[in-house]
Amino acid sequence: MTEYTVRETHVLRAPIDTVWNVVDDTARYAEWVDGVLAVTGDHGRARVGATYSEHNRTLGPLTTQSVWTVEEVIAPARRRDSGRGFAPLQNLVNTFEFAPFGADCTSMTYEVTFTLRLGPLTAPVGLILRQALAGEFRRSMRRLETVARAEAAMDRVVGAR
Repeated sequence: MTEYTVRETHVLRAPIDTVWNVVDDTARYAEWVDGVLAVTGDHGRARVGATYSEHNRTLGPLTTQSVWTVEEVIAPARRRDSGRGFAPLQNLVNTFEFAPFGADCTSMTYEVTFTLRLGPLTAPVGLILRQALAGEFRRSMRRLETVARAEAAMDRVVGAR
């Protein structure tokens, strides 16, 4: 069994509290996570031990149902969830890390680790998956930035009243 890690970092032009409020709400993942077609069961704000489920796109037209368990919440700095339902990936762990970056920006690291055991196909499939996931993470972070910036703008409008 081979373990893989995929990690991407991006600076989002949105305040950390706004970014955290979006990420912390498990019902909102289809808004910004590339590959999430729908959240099919959620518990709202992330809390350790709670689960949420999704309908996900995998490769090409293939889809799957996944279930995630929240393993760690350190607001607004870190979230770690474990997932199942992405065969042949096993021991899947997803981590989001955030840090303030200047006055109104947030540095985000999006990481996943998983194991794969496919005999002689492990290495080529692992390479394809790492490349595909890295692209999904970059698209997700750009979408998250768009959602968070819109919310920050709304907060400013409401706060100005």
